[in-house]
Amino acid sequence: MNRQKKLPLVSIVIPVYNMEKYLEATLQSVFASTYSNYEIILIDDSSEDNSYTICKQYENENENVFCFSQPNGGPSAARNNAIRRAKGKYILPVDADDLIASDYIELAVNTIESDPDIKVVYSQGWFIGDRTGVWKRPAFSLQLLARKNMIDICALYRKIDWERVGGYNEEIKSREDWMFWIAILKDGGKVIQLQNTGIYYRIRKNSKRITDRENKNKVIRYLNEQHPEFFRKHLKGPLRNSRSWSKIINTFVNILHPQKTVIHTDYKELENFVYSIPTLFRKGNGERIYKGRNELRLFKEGKYDLVVKSYKRPHLINQIVYGFLRSSKAERSYRYGLILLKNEIKTPQPIAFLTRRRWLLFNDSYSVSLKSELPYIYNDLKKRHFERQDEIVEQIARTAAYMHEKGFLHKDFSGGNILFDDDKKDINVELVDLNRICFKKVGKDDGCKNLERLSSTNEITSLIGKTYAIERGYDPDSFVKRMNIYIKAEEESRKISY
Repeated sequence: MNRQKKLPLVSIVIPVYNMEKYLEATLQSVFASTYSNYEIILIDDSSEDNSYTICKQYENENENVFCFSQPNGGPSAARNNAIRRAKGKYILPVDADDLIASDYIELAVNTIESDPDIKVVYSQGWFIGDRTGVWKRPAFSLQLLARKNMIDICALYRKIDWERVGGYNEEIKSREDWMFWIAILKDGGKVIQLQNTGIYYRIRKNSKRITDRENKNKVIRYLNEQHPEFFRKHLKGPLRNSRSWSKIINTFVNILHPQKTVIHTDYKELENFVYSIPTLFRKGNGERIYKGRNELRLFKEGKYDLVVKSYKRPHLINQIVYGFLRSSKAERSYRYGLILLKNEIKTPQPIAFLTRRRWLLFNDSYSVSLKSELPYIYNDLKKRHFERQDEIVEQIARTAAYMHEKGFLHKDFSGGNILFDDDKKDINVELVDLNRICFKKVGKDDGCKNLERLSSTNEITSLIGKTYAIERGYDPDSFVKRMNIYIKAEEESRKISY
């Protein structure tokens, strides 16, 4: 008895909804367990029969049974509600119409305690009710988990893993345990299937196992949206309605509709987010911060604030060019950003890019970077006067000069693509929209012309020109005169285009 008390506490969570016919048998099967250090948490999901009365009766008669009720929210909400109240190291969900074997908990705990790498322990099963017989289960593999819900809800796992993945998803009302197992196991961990029969699964005409089939397509769509990287890794693409054929179908689809995704090695934890980007944009998620030819959206993903740029689909000729002959804008933005950072030219940290082709032609693309902490753009210099305005302008000019000395010509070096702050210590400048950088020797005239889109007051443009010229060893007065000619020509061309 003392030995049992030293064993870890197991919290058995049981959602209850209109189960007066079966609930007592389920509870008696738990009470018959050879493992004594457990608690039972019953969550009544607004039952319309006497289920709640039965729950309260067992709570009153047993010090390790706890009964609660909630507004009807489904089994996922009920399980989450119960687990939030659970004190156990381990969680064992049990459906209110099923039975467990007397030695199941003891065997499962002994197994999971033997190896910290084990995340889930489940057992063989037996059907009862409208169908009887062995519940045949194949050996566990992640590839098989990608195609079917192969782990019963009645499996033992650590509460910390429930906390890590955010619990059961409450947005879908069927196969929610499948999504839960994917979330827990997709990043690794062992799964052990006991050879003993541990669960007696009741089949009823209106049981959830039967009704879940009606929601199959909806569940598959939701799984793909939540875990695209998991299915891409194990099925080479999304889970299909014909689940067993998913990998074969995806192999052929990838030939005709290839996708290229690169994620910075320091940010692999964002893999799921990156693969979800097309879906997130389609659903309108994230905060839109710009909408024009291209679109920028801000996303909060864990500890990161991410800016995702969706590039407008190009015309047919460029679909061919980007599909076969040239890197996409998204890929260039990512690669050029890394090059600038390597050369100590500041830009928001590039995270990833994703491009997709359809029928071998370029279709759409996205680039991802960390959100810049700099609050202003060059154009703000036209709208207000900053306390350290001359220092800001000089730092922008020095950034341009240094960039050109390194052999980088930013062909979209304009007022909206230069970021800065007004820090009391150091003034920082960052460059964005990098897909049109040209790598070449930047001479005096090239450098002068590259500043043509920085129109502002005469004082600002003159200070930019003089600072830039001094940094590169040119005569300031002649450089400013030449720069102003380019600025005026640029302004006239814009008037004509409008």
